[in-house]
Amino acid sequence: MSLKNHLNELVLKHHALEKELADALGHPGVTDSIVAEIKRRKLRVKDEISRIEKDLAIAA
Repeated sequence: MSLKNHLNELVLKHHALEKELADALGHPGVTDSIVAEIKRRKLRVKDEISRIEKDLAIAA
C-alpha cells in the first residue's frame, strides 16, 4: 500500500473516531474513561497522519 493510500485510510479513520467521540459525548451513560480512550485513539491516528504527511513532503 502506498503512503498516500495509507494516509487516506487514516484520514477516514480519524473522521470515524470524531463521529464516535461525538456520539459518545451525546450519551449520558458513557464514562470518562471511554471518552478518554476514544480521544487517545484519535490522537494516535492524528500523530500518524502528521508523520506520513512529513514523509510525503520530504519525498516530494
